[in-house]
Amino acid sequence: MDNGVTTGALSGRPLFFCGIGGSGMLPLAQIAQGCGHPVAGSDRSRDQGRTPEKFAWMEANGFTLFPQDGSGVTSAEQVLVASAAIEDTVPEVARAKELGCERLSRAELLSQLFNAADFSVAVGGTSGKSTVTGMIAWILAEAGHDPTVMNGAVMKNFVSPANPFASARIGSAGVFVAEVDESDGSIALYRPTVGVLLNVSLDHKSIEELRVLFGNFIGETGTAVINLDSAEAGYLIPRAEGKVTFGIRAKGADISVEADSIDMSELGIRAAVVDNRRREVFPLILPMPGLHNLSNALAAIAAASAAGIGVNHAVYALRSFAGLARRFDVIGTSPAGISVIDDFGHNPEKCAATLRTLKATPGRVIAFFQPHGYGPLRQMGEELARTFARELGPDDITIICDPVYFGGTVDRSVGSERIVDLINAAGGKAEHIPEREACGTRIVTLARPGDRIVVMGARDDTLTEFARSILARLA
Repeated sequence: MDNGVTTGALSGRPLFFCGIGGSGMLPLAQIAQGCGHPVAGSDRSRDQGRTPEKFAWMEANGFTLFPQDGSGVTSAEQVLVASAAIEDTVPEVARAKELGCERLSRAELLSQLFNAADFSVAVGGTSGKSTVTGMIAWILAEAGHDPTVMNGAVMKNFVSPANPFASARIGSAGVFVAEVDESDGSIALYRPTVGVLLNVSLDHKSIEELRVLFGNFIGETGTAVINLDSAEAGYLIPRAEGKVTFGIRAKGADISVEADSIDMSELGIRAAVVDNRRREVFPLILPMPGLHNLSNALAAIAAASAAGIGVNHAVYALRSFAGLARRFDVIGTSPAGISVIDDFGHNPEKCAATLRTLKATPGRVIAFFQPHGYGPLRQMGEELARTFARELGPDDITIICDPVYFGGTVDRSVGSERIVDLINAAGGKAEHIPEREACGTRIVTLARPGDRIVVMGARDDTLTEFARSILARLA
């Protein structure tokens, strides 16, 4: 389906995606195909036999897949789309170099598509991006604007038999909504009509680097939507030309809530949303738990307002927001009343939000955490350890396996045992079990009626299956 978006000199050219099944690559491949590009690709996970149903769906939907041996790169006309982190030794990269193929990073291709749209919304920040992107997309769709959407997670509202992997939505040429990433600096490539800044906190880069990146992002945005509850985000307001602010606690935000109206349960949140610019109040019924999701909803409402959609319409649309896969996704509850939750938590702020949501209601927490790489573990290991020790109580327990490793030359000298030692030293309770399957056995042994088991981690599609396997063993 051609949605009319073109990418200038790239218009219609064949694209080859290295790692096409990844959470960032698959939705972009879907959008590129929707824009009329022939799309092919390879993925190490496919070669290893992981998530075969996903690759079968891709082949059935017009994506040509190859082993990751270079055989799919055959012409200088092809454009190689590959992460900047992909090494030159990967066969596709080596073959593309031999043939003289143009190479683009994921963000370079996405930004070309995004910047070509008539009206664009970019969602940035350290945490909450995927959820807010999904919320904005749903509000726009419900308002009849038919957005094209690039997200890092499956948006349940857009899942259908035709598109079970709905981390992308192919809509009209004129309206584009995307999650944008600061971790690799690529946020600098985007020129949004509306730019949302959710928060600024430690993840892949230092605070000093983040201030520069997010400050420049705000400076390139037509209307900035800024979270006043985040001191670092609020600090960047002078960079904005036009702005809409939001916040739960902050004084003076354009979009806020009446503090005494917040009613939280395991199923969701009710609150009175206030548009302070017009002194109007609207009832929000959000079918997602956690105070962080109330903040996410305010961000989406503020962004919709910046896009010209009434606060009343935005608040109403969120009543039917179904959430995202792997974002506090309740897989199920065993006959003994043990719940299993699948979650994308992988940095300190995301993990803290998930654990706080769990601790807001009674019951012991068994937190399983799979670090998403050795590099991130070194960068944020100490803060992750403080998070688990601080957010969990004396009866709760954290189980950590070894980090994700799919091959390559990364330094593996610092492992998960370091986090476990730090959690225990800080007064928490944690165990390091190297193999993930052995972690599953330990969790099933530990679990008792009323417990909540949360499976956390990123960059690994099989974590959802792991969560389901735990629930099956409990049943």
